[in-house]
Amino acid sequence: MSSKMFEDIPVDVGVIYEGERIRRQDLYVEFGGPKCPYKFELVRARKMEEVEDGKIEIIGPDIKDLPEGTRYHPLGILVEVAGKEVEEELEGVIERRIHEFCNYIQGFMHLNQRYDIWLRLSKRSYQKGLNSFEYIGKVLIRLFKSELPFIEKIQVTFITDPEKVKELYEEALRIYEARDARARGLKDDEVDTFYGCTLCQSFAPTHVCVITPQRFSNCGAISWFDARAAARVDPKGPIFPIPKGECLDPVKGEYEGVNKVVKEKSLGAIERVWLYTAFGYPHTSCGCFEAAAFYMPEVDGFGIVHRGFRGETPNGLTFVAVADATAGGRQVDGFHGISFEYMRSPKFLQADGGWHRVVWAPKEVLERVWDFIPEDVRDKIATEEDVSNMEELKKFLIEKGHPVVERWKEKGLLEEKKPEEKPVEAEELIPAVAGVPALGGLRVELEGATITISKITIRAPERG
Repeated sequence: MSSKMFEDIPVDVGVIYEGERIRRQDLYVEFGGPKCPYKFELVRARKMEEVEDGKIEIIGPDIKDLPEGTRYHPLGILVEVAGKEVEEELEGVIERRIHEFCNYIQGFMHLNQRYDIWLRLSKRSYQKGLNSFEYIGKVLIRLFKSELPFIEKIQVTFITDPEKVKELYEEALRIYEARDARARGLKDDEVDTFYGCTLCQSFAPTHVCVITPQRFSNCGAISWFDARAAARVDPKGPIFPIPKGECLDPVKGEYEGVNKVVKEKSLGAIERVWLYTAFGYPHTSCGCFEAAAFYMPEVDGFGIVHRGFRGETPNGLTFVAVADATAGGRQVDGFHGISFEYMRSPKFLQADGGWHRVVWAPKEVLERVWDFIPEDVRDKIATEEDVSNMEELKKFLIEKGHPVVERWKEKGLLEEKKPEEKPVEAEELIPAVAGVPALGGLRVELEGATITISKITIRAPERG
């Protein structure tokens, strides 16, 4: 990357800034993010005549038109590319590089992907002159053509008009779903090669994403087909083949070749990976995952929480808390960063019981993957509308007959409810004598008590 490439950009551009974080007190403006319902980034493969090379368009207010301190402003980024080797299978891979290339810009932070993007511009970079998407567009165009030479023509559109972002957001969701659907059907045991991705190592140095036909990248943006296409056209890039080697455990998903490559790419930090479980040697996570599965020992089951959920899970955790426990390239028992497409896979938490072990998830999560949840458990998974704490969750699972309840019985975790005992009244213990009410007319109810009486003395009251 030549320093002269960015002489007309008012701030530095380079790999050194990848991973830079911009805190709230340092931001000038913010786009997307958790409180913004409409945001996206999308790459479309076009014919050569459909792309005006180098064109940058801004629909809506530019950065300099927004007041300082603006937060969660809607944003859409549309990148259109063309070239002899450009094909639809490459869209997701090119799209994922937007994250990387934006983070090369000093004072410009980009998090997540697809419909979950979150961007911040620092006050310092704005003061240096980074006050327009024109500069961001120039950086993206130059980096894409430099790093991915199969792209012959490229144009970038930034959409900040809220109504236009909302309109195109719905279209983007349909395109993401169509991409994901194309990748369904192929099975892990039908291929000899998986793929790895290290795009997020600037944020999580020990994280290596293993992409298989039945396990999408954690970010949800790269399928096995996407990864295969990327490795072919960019053999020295961050996406690379992983020869499967011997299958050491088909249930947990341990492969000799995966262990070897992950150990190498993580510089020895991660030595083993089990692809289909959240325990033992679970797949690592960076921080860009679409959702996370987390184990709740109180009910011996899993909860799932996605990035868009703003409330608390039944055990009192927020998405941020779960994400903090999951991210960073670590292997943490019971915490597992996942994509929505992996939730649709037959390999989803296969060794742990899959959907039959999931006891709670936000309503939005269940709606998005409803057709892929086994029918016998669909209505037995609680949502935020059903329960708000662990006691309510336990009661819900028992009433619905969730499969985990049988696990409780097997492990002796389910307290058998004793038959309700009839309250014992004093009159039944001490009958009235000589017309005098028992215990001087007092009525005493004893419930759940064991009484031993060695002697009873009853005296009639003195009469005047």
